[in-house]
Amino acid sequence: MPVHCWRRVHAGKFHHFHTHWIAELGKRLNGGLLPGQYYALVEQTAGEIGPDVLALERESTVDDPSDRAGGAAIAVTVAPPKVSYRDSLNEEDVYTRRRRTLAIRHVSGDRLVAYLEILSPGNKSSRAALDRFLDKAVAVLNHGCHLLLVDLFPPGTFDPLGVHQAIWSQFCRCDWRQPEAKPLTLAAYTGGMLPEAYVEPVAVGAVLPEMPLFLQQDWYVNVPLEATYQEAYAAMPGRWREVIERPEEPRDESRAAE
Repeated sequence: MPVHCWRRVHAGKFHHFHTHWIAELGKRLNGGLLPGQYYALVEQTAGEIGPDVLALERESTVDDPSDRAGGAAIAVTVAPPKVSYRDSLNEEDVYTRRRRTLAIRHVSGDRLVAYLEILSPGNKSSRAALDRFLDKAVAVLNHGCHLLLVDLFPPGTFDPLGVHQAIWSQFCRCDWRQPEAKPLTLAAYTGGMLPEAYVEPVAVGAVLPEMPLFLQQDWYVNVPLEATYQEAYAAMPGRWREVIERPEEPRDESRAAE
């Protein structure tokens, strides 16, 4: 099933889909995709990012996710994530960040390690809304947590170069330009002093690829975005599926010329 154009419906309709998609992703992750020491929870208020975030937590610090049975954790050195673009910081960027970074960590169990965030229209509806999202996303990465971001809306007034450019430019000079033919963004980030970005632009009508969700800097699981998207979309009322799937009306060139 191809990715739909969600600009055809109001934010409330997308929120309905969004809620089901988050739940389906949680089921897959807890159903054997994650190694045994990790689990996923849907947080209504996820402090560092915003509402409806899938937060991945672990029971204790583990050096190697492959030490525990089960799950599908993959080593970056063995199988690098299959994405079109990868960005890293250089040494100069590291020292620039070090002057203003203070990591605060909780000593108890259930330590947060990653977020999975599906952007809603409200995250990009105003400069203030986007800035709040960027501040929280950067805080997550600065604290060593990882982030998988799904943005099914094209660049707009407040993120004209795409959401990845808006995030990555908070860390270093970013020359990213969102491909015009692929205006939607899937991006996985590792947190810490040397964050990395794994970016896959996609287009409306495309099949969603699997994306890496990092558990540690060098370990990740591939998240089945397409399969869970399909399962969530099946929960959309037929009334609104008809609107979303309606063919584009042909453009009237004579009127355009006027």
